[in-house]
Amino acid sequence: MNLWGWLLLSCLFAYAWKLVGYLVPATLLKNPRTSRIAGTMTIGLLASLTIVNAVASGQSLLLDARIGALAAAGIALLFRAPFLVVVIAGAGTAALLRLAGWN
Repeated sequence: MNLWGWLLLSCLFAYAWKLVGYLVPATLLKNPRTSRIAGTMTIGLLASLTIVNAVASGQSLLLDARIGALAAAGIALLFRAPFLVVVIAGAGTAALLRLAGWN
């Protein structure tokens, strides 16, 4: 099967998965445990994607200015800074580290 075949097959599976969601009983969705698990899984997935994008370059690990930006954003979050300040701290740190030659 070529690339287009796999792409169409994955689209079909994604749509079918969405349709299966309508078959889930409403009592299960209103359960507080289900909401807590869904929220925790979302946070975990987002954190893992952030880390992978910060340290991965193709098939290898690469420590560059993105790590410094992630650390600066994490420190800003620890101090409960607003989201815009967190983004500016991360971007500014990455810019300064790249200016200093840490690519």
